[in-house]
Amino acid sequence: GWKDAIITTIINFNNEKMQITWAARELFPSDNVSFSYTFDEGKQKVWKPCPTYLLDQDYNSGCLFKTEGPTLAISIRNSNGSEEIFSKSLKSDFYIKPNRPENVTFFWKEDTVTVSCNKPERAVKCLQLEIQYKSKFDKDWQSRTSKCCSVGEQGFDPKKCYSFRVRLKRLVPYCNVVNYSSDWEAETFWMNGTLLDSCDDDIKSQSNTVIVLSYLLAVLLMIFILLILMCKWQSLQKSVMPAIPDPKYLFVDLFSDHNGNFQEWIDKTDRAMVQTKLEYEDPECITEAESQQEDEKNSDKQGPQEKIFSFSRAAENNDPKVAQTTCLMPTSNTIASFAGFQILMNGDMYVTL
Repeated sequence: GWKDAIITTIINFNNEKMQITWAARELFPSDNVSFSYTFDEGKQKVWKPCPTYLLDQDYNSGCLFKTEGPTLAISIRNSNGSEEIFSKSLKSDFYIKPNRPENVTFFWKEDTVTVSCNKPERAVKCLQLEIQYKSKFDKDWQSRTSKCCSVGEQGFDPKKCYSFRVRLKRLVPYCNVVNYSSDWEAETFWMNGTLLDSCDDDIKSQSNTVIVLSYLLAVLLMIFILLILMCKWQSLQKSVMPAIPDPKYLFVDLFSDHNGNFQEWIDKTDRAMVQTKLEYEDPECITEAESQQEDEKNSDKQGPQEKIFSFSRAAENNDPKVAQTTCLMPTSNTIASFAGFQILMNGDMYVTL
């Protein structure tokens, strides 16, 4: 009865190769068994020895052979084949494990991704296409299954990087008694319709962006601080060392009219100042008769504060009627400032002290 307790694993690789395995060390620890098989039906079966054994520490633990039909019979015997230890008949089509999907393509449209692959040559109706995906923020895979050979899914964030893997599955129990799926196709990485080498590239690019922005902010902050320091320094410099005015702005005529010749400019300036004083300090002139009357009244009161200057106009014919005019000039200090100058008024006039 222990023959019924032997557990075997049967896999039909895409209906091309069969693999039968058993637990050799646990089941037959002291004997190395042999394996034979046949795809023939009826009484006249032709048993074939295993062409390729699978070993587990030098013990025969399985057999690999070519699939030759839908009906399979297997037999496990002792080492010399004289005694049958285990036998079984089965439908090889119910143990098919499909191959990986071929020519897998990804089609992106906004937040929707459609994955498709080439249709297998056999048993397309028994196959489903499964995709699994996750972003760098997800811990577990998200799965979506559809009939072969196209499947679509919505809700993808274009700013996230996603990992995708694809495989084919056999329908259970309509086509298989065992839930076999193909191996996963090589994992791919996508972001907004762009194929990447890995999602680490997206993390690196984001970290590089953060670093660049940090540097830019640091540079802008340093520039701002330098501008503040420059303004403070200029204010301190003005308070400690006031700026020396540029003479060319204060004495424009010195540089524009006299090309910086100070002596020439000062002479002209002195003459202009004297003329200005004469214009604003006009002497008070009275007639000689009025002067005599005023002298008699003020002779006792007037001191040496004023001197009298007489201006006489000599007529060409020595006209005795020409009036003599007397001008009262300022005090001696002012008179000294006018010494040496001749004043011409309406003809030949001269200053008498």
